[in-house]
Amino acid sequence: MRRLLLSGWLVLPIAGWAYHEGPGQDRLRMDEADAALRRAHAAAVAEDWADSVAEYEAALKVMPKSMEAETRRARLELNKARMLAKQLPTAHDELTALVEELAADPRADAALLAEARSTQANAQYYMTWLMRLEGQPRDKWEPEIEAARQTYRLLAEQAERSKDEAAGKRHREDLESSIRLARMELKDLQGLPLPSQ
Repeated sequence: MRRLLLSGWLVLPIAGWAYHEGPGQDRLRMDEADAALRRAHAAAVAEDWADSVAEYEAALKVMPKSMEAETRRARLELNKARMLAKQLPTAHDELTALVEELAADPRADAALLAEARSTQANAQYYMTWLMRLEGQPRDKWEPEIEAARQTYRLLAEQAERSKDEAAGKRHREDLESSIRLARMELKDLQGLPLPSQ
């Protein structure tokens, strides 16, 4: 009995070391990612968008692959912060990839997909605004605003079906704004202040 206890006691550090090198590393990365996400959220609340972007990027670098849902949420929040940190083209491209990934995954959270679609449509709307101000031809900016319009319409219809009146109203207003932007004359657009989130 004594030998069994002694050998068990001697094996205990080896088992601890094995845990630390295996699943323990995932837990350490999860703790590091959680701290970075908290800092990113605090920076976003303080409207320090550059710091928020940096912290979200740091969190995504260390998040374990097993945290797929949390990683997707962090990617969405990162790109929202990028839009406000004047990194619209990067956010636009990343949101497009995220929406495609979520739409292709039948296990994806429907609410996260709807929020990602809404954010992507906002990015398309702002990209259209900037493209028009830059004087780009209609065949360059029209696909962007048309995609935003279709997304806003889809989201408005989904909100109606789920009886979410507030979301439905917001998406209908966004739909109307996208239609107005597509129809607006350039001279009228130039007289307006840049839109904000």
